[in-house]
Amino acid sequence: MPTFDVIVIGSGPGGYVAAIRAAQLGLKVACADQRKVPGGTCLNVGCIPSKTLLHDTEQKASNFKAMMDRKEGVVKGFQQGVLQLFQKNKVTFLPGPAKILKATEVQIAGESFAATKGIILATGSEPTPLPFLPFDERRIVSSTGALSLDRIPGRLLVIGAGVIGVEIGSIYSRLGSRVTFVEFMDRICPTLDKGLSQELENSLKKQGMTFHLSTKVTGAQVSAEEIVLRTETSELRGDVVLVSIGRRPFSQNLGLENVGITLNKGMVPVDGQFRTVVPSIYAIGDLIDGPMLAHKASEEGVAAAEIIAGQSPIVDYMSIPSVVYTSPEVASVGLTEEELKDIPYAKGQFPMKINSRAQCTGETEGFVKILADPATDRLLGIHIIGAHASELISAAAIAIRNRLTAMNLAHTPFAHPTLSEAIKEAALAIHRRAIHK
Repeated sequence: MPTFDVIVIGSGPGGYVAAIRAAQLGLKVACADQRKVPGGTCLNVGCIPSKTLLHDTEQKASNFKAMMDRKEGVVKGFQQGVLQLFQKNKVTFLPGPAKILKATEVQIAGESFAATKGIILATGSEPTPLPFLPFDERRIVSSTGALSLDRIPGRLLVIGAGVIGVEIGSIYSRLGSRVTFVEFMDRICPTLDKGLSQELENSLKKQGMTFHLSTKVTGAQVSAEEIVLRTETSELRGDVVLVSIGRRPFSQNLGLENVGITLNKGMVPVDGQFRTVVPSIYAIGDLIDGPMLAHKASEEGVAAAEIIAGQSPIVDYMSIPSVVYTSPEVASVGLTEEELKDIPYAKGQFPMKINSRAQCTGETEGFVKILADPATDRLLGIHIIGAHASELISAAAIAIRNRLTAMNLAHTPFAHPTLSEAIKEAALAIHRRAIHK
């Protein structure tokens, strides 16, 4: 039986990073994936293809086939990149479905392999379907199918106005689709700070998108001509329906029952060091509790590998940012106002329309909001909506990670003219010292 120190099941941003880090630490590593290529959902049917299409539509690209071809080219390039990283780090890639047979034994594509030090589960997640509207990936599509349509739908109905829904809806809106969202909650992207959620909704409405909030889809009728969604108050008609009501852990058919691991609402229970009830088996990423973010999975993958190697890493969850890649972009790190509603906090806010670089580029939508502890001035949350928020949030994450105060941030020199100056001004605003407001 072929033997490795560590076998990683799943080669997405959690799995392949875990495999490479384990190899860097001197361990003999294999990484298995049911796809024939590495990268997981993020690379193959998620983050990378969606951001490629978002970029192209923001740049006013109009040739739909050329856009789809470029997207496929970007994805294939990264697939080869991950394989090259595996080769460089002497990680063995094993394509094929994997199943745990014993605490230290995994079956991959019908062959058994031993893992002497640990098994890391990193199989990610999959779109959650609606029972009465199953995916056919042609007219009733998940995010996977939505990124590979062969035509631009005239009318796109999106069930769910969360992060994935509004990103994909934005792509097709810019391509000319009439996009209508149906959202059960009372606001879009409900995990965001409420102020950012409201600002984003207003912006997307100006771009022509329609939202039905606090609305539940109760049924559907699919005919050759159109798809009709029934809600409690109306009927909505479209050519394609994107079901984007969330994702669920891809935790089935892994053989967990063979070793006594019981799922909790589809998730794999772990302790503070990512160990399951079986000490030799670890789980990370979308399989465990917490936000389903690629970079969260990567951090956990590194940590799990280091724990197996005898180290004591810590993942700082408060400093993990989240991003919505719409236009304007939205990015957050730390706590929201809603999460702080029961404790005192100070707030500083600065509008992008006053920022000099935003005026230069004409990208004046949005604002920066900073939340801090009024007693210690320690930063609690930083929230940005505006152009390039996805890049700006990195400085905010560093500030949160290093437990800086608002005045630490306010006293840091920022280059002029840059969008990042809005962060400095928002920090100053906490102490009523903003210069340009």
